Parts: sequence; structure tokens; C-alpha cells
Amino acid sequence: MKRIYKHIEEYTDHEIREILFRQELEELIYLPISVGLYHHSWKFAQDICIKLAQHEDARVRANSIFGLAHIARTKGRLDKRLVKPIILKELRYNEIHRGIILDAISDINIFMKWEIGRKHNL
Repeated sequence: MKRIYKHIEEYTDHEIREILFRQELEELIYLPISVGLYHHSWKFAQDICIKLAQHEDARVRANSIFGLAHIARTKGRLDKRLVKPIILKELRYNEIHRGIILDAISDINIFMKWEIGRKHNL
């Protein structure tokens, strides 16, 4: 598969709600990365990533974890009691996108000074 660079767009709250309503897979794949990078509210962005981490598509779930890493990097805040179980679940079950998830965990551990995944020898 050939990889293609795609610019991650910044969305307004209204556009985010529209994307969530439409449930178009191609939009949902990039939404958690966008909110993680750009949204001014870490809590709102975290809530979107948590919601999308429940999606049936493995790419959406992996990018939700990646979005959480962006929140950690850009906002320096995450609610550990909410995000840690989701991150560990994806680490266990999303084998296809394990590399993305491992990179995200590494970033989260660095920026939040956490030790998620240490039992998994990360």
C-alpha cells in the first residue's frame, strides 16, 4: 500500500458535530488527530477521542489513541483514570495498528510522566 501525506485540518465545534453525525469513515479516521492537535479544550478533545476509541474500525480506534498523545503533547493534560484502560485495551486487541498505538503510548508517557504499558515491556 502506498502511503500518501494528508494535511490534518482544524475543525470548528460545529464541523466536529457534523462529522460525528455523518459517520463517514474517512472523516472519522482523521478527526481524533485533528482535535488532539488543534482543539483548544483538552477535555473536549479527550472526550471525542474516547468516543471514537469505541468505533468498530481499527484505524479510527488507533488514531483515537494517537489523538490522545497529541493532547498530551499540545495541552499537557489527560484524565488517566479514563484514558489508561482504553489505551491498554487497544494495545492488547488492535494488532493491525500496534505500531501507532506504541508510538502514542510512548509520547503520552513522556509528556504526562506516566508509565503506561511498563508491564508490557514498552
